[in-house]
Amino acid sequence: MEYVSIRVSTLRGDQKINFNVFVKINDKHILYLRQGDSFEGVRLKRLKEKKLKKMYISAEDEPGYLDYMKKNIEMAYDNKSGKSIETRGEIIQGQQQSNVDQVFENPENVQVYNDTKQSANQYVDFLMRESKAVATVLNIENIDKSKSHHGVSVATLSVALAEKLKVDPKIVQMMALGALLHDLGHSTANLDTSKPVTQMNADELKLFREHPKLGAQIAQDKKHFDQLVVRIINEHEELLDGTGFPAALKENQIDPMSQIVASCNAFDRLVTFENIPRAEVAKKMIIERVGQYPLNHLQGIAEIIKNL
Repeated sequence: MEYVSIRVSTLRGDQKINFNVFVKINDKHILYLRQGDSFEGVRLKRLKEKKLKKMYISAEDEPGYLDYMKKNIEMAYDNKSGKSIETRGEIIQGQQQSNVDQVFENPENVQVYNDTKQSANQYVDFLMRESKAVATVLNIENIDKSKSHHGVSVATLSVALAEKLKVDPKIVQMMALGALLHDLGHSTANLDTSKPVTQMNADELKLFREHPKLGAQIAQDKKHFDQLVVRIINEHEELLDGTGFPAALKENQIDPMSQIVASCNAFDRLVTFENIPRAEVAKKMIIERVGQYPLNHLQGIAEIIKNL
């Protein structure tokens, strides 16, 4: 039998699958879930805990899988579907995560980038239209400390913050794409990004500090990347006081959209990778990092988190 890989992040929601799903152990494909079952609940959590990103289906089942994804996404974006916002949010978050993974793996693919861009626009509309959407997505725990999940969390928080700051919605859509893809530089580096920065050795820290510039170079070389996206990738670790990296830019040199993404990236890194409770991070950043990030950003994030 011929097999094709599928992304675990696309297997969300309570819709029954119309294909068999396999895991690959050594060189063997072992049946994991039968046609007619679903991935909701504990099954999905176990897969995340195992940090399993890909599973397999038979090549002949691929049309069924594509149909499953299409129906899942259509249902998730339909607020009259009768499904809970939690189920819908989980599916949509999974789609965005899958899109980020695809761009990270194939940055040279114009269609993959454009599909991700279009999907990001739809995602921003969802976050702005549905009152509980931001909270629903941000409450999905990044169990396996995934880079792509982190990208979705940063994009989600960035959209919520930009809305508080009354940023033009058209600019927010492009900013969201930059936030989703901000860690592109990590896609080629041999670095365990799940490790807290505070626990990295000198060599690891050097690699970590290179990732914005590396990501921007990857994106700049591909003419289909939008310039604001490239700039956000390059500037998302810069700080207002000039102590950030890779270029030690000062406040007036950093794009306002990069500043929003930088604030939200710093917040989610502390929550996801440093394992600090969200409420503590909001207070910690206001007290300790107000000179590095705009105060109204930190206050806005604290308000958003308080309402989750």
